[in-house]
Amino acid sequence: MRGIETPITKIRRQVFTEVARVAFESENINDDIEAIPYKITPGDTPLFRDSIYRERAIAAERVRLAMGLSLRPENKPVHVTSGLSASNISDKYYEPPLMQVIPSACDMCEHNVYEVTNQCHGCVAHPCIEVCPKGAISMVNGKSFIDRDKCIKCGKCKAICPYDAIAKKMRPCASACGVNAIESDEHGRAVINHDKCVSCGQCMVSCPFGAIADKSQIFQLIQAIKKGDEVVAAVAPAIIGQFGKDVRLWKIKAALLDLGFKEVYEVALGADIGAITEAHHYADKVKSGELPFLLTSCCPSWSMLAKRTLPDMVDTVSNALTPMVATARSIKQKRPNSRVVFVGPCASKKLEASRRSVRSDVDFVITFEELAAMFEAKGIDFATYDKEVPVHDATGAGRGYAVATGVASAIEQCINEYYPDVDVYIEHAEGLSDCQKILLMAKAGKKDGCLIEGMACPGGCVAGAGTNIPVAQGAQAVKKFVKDSSVKLPPKDLEEIELP
Repeated sequence: MRGIETPITKIRRQVFTEVARVAFESENINDDIEAIPYKITPGDTPLFRDSIYRERAIAAERVRLAMGLSLRPENKPVHVTSGLSASNISDKYYEPPLMQVIPSACDMCEHNVYEVTNQCHGCVAHPCIEVCPKGAISMVNGKSFIDRDKCIKCGKCKAICPYDAIAKKMRPCASACGVNAIESDEHGRAVINHDKCVSCGQCMVSCPFGAIADKSQIFQLIQAIKKGDEVVAAVAPAIIGQFGKDVRLWKIKAALLDLGFKEVYEVALGADIGAITEAHHYADKVKSGELPFLLTSCCPSWSMLAKRTLPDMVDTVSNALTPMVATARSIKQKRPNSRVVFVGPCASKKLEASRRSVRSDVDFVITFEELAAMFEAKGIDFATYDKEVPVHDATGAGRGYAVATGVASAIEQCINEYYPDVDVYIEHAEGLSDCQKILLMAKAGKKDGCLIEGMACPGGCVAGAGTNIPVAQGAQAVKKFVKDSSVKLPPKDLEEIELP
């Protein structure tokens, strides 16, 4: 479903927009928040569900998550605005867990189940019966029938059916989860095992019922802006193209300033810092034999997976700060009273920012999707918006971090420039399943001497759960941004990197 605008994406955008509009404009916040579900699902006729009341109940849960609040209990009457007084402030951070399944929205999809469809012809050969190793298939009323109690889900029946009459039913969210964190409750509804979840958000964007959502800080961020805090935006390089094909960073910066941000910086600056650090780290540690290999550190879901998979080899994960944190710390050094907002494509950055070691540096995290809602709430339409403010904070190498292979490419270029006699061996994985495989291979000693880049989202950051455009379109925009950059590589000395 990625890259197409569905009713789910429209509903999400509408919820964020209405919450942002209330935060910016309302003088009676409680009543206006309670009214949002009725704006989302107007009238008496349900648009997508079996009843208008269920639609409104789901919309209400979306509103709560968009305000950073927890879901309401299913067995108690609780107002949409319950707990609002504690969240109607400018410095509240959402409480874990970040990713939530809205029970009333889940369709209780079956997972990894084989079923005979009406395409079955009841053929004489019935090869499905012949190949089943457990005798789980028989003929019932002239058609093949699978006994699920006997079925071992080997798939041989599906593979051999000449009519493709046997379907493998998969739960979309579980199929998208590379760490098997999607489980089922006693009713068959999806639940997230937060001990396994790394908050990449791929389940959220894969659910065709929109039953999974993450918590947002959009409401609290707007409170900080309205209060007059020195709110500064740090924008990820994947932002290029997210608000229109010809909308360049200069126009986005101008629009952010019009929203009330005091300044705007490129997170690609922090990526430059990371590329320098990891280039030195590879040359010093891997080539000397001190470390068997080096894992990049910029993707928090990848880093979390790596530390879980290789608990005895955590030092192989680069100690370089992620671009978000490196940029935020640079901002705080230059503007000690500022409140830094990371604007990016990624759900897991919200989780990263909640860690104690990061909280003092990153005050808010919002996605491109949430930012689009803020622009809409304030009437900023990039089709007609014509302001621009220049920004030149980073190099092409740092900006390339937004696409798969871009991180390793930036580090490789830096190594080639700083250490021309050092050979670099690159390995790359994208998507958590493939990331898991390459980590296990590294653990087995099959990737020694390598620089290994991992990206939780297939395609890299441009495929993050909070993006607005198709992955290929985002990748193309970023690659052009890199190509057009006037400075290609950062200097060897970290001390030469600073905010303008």
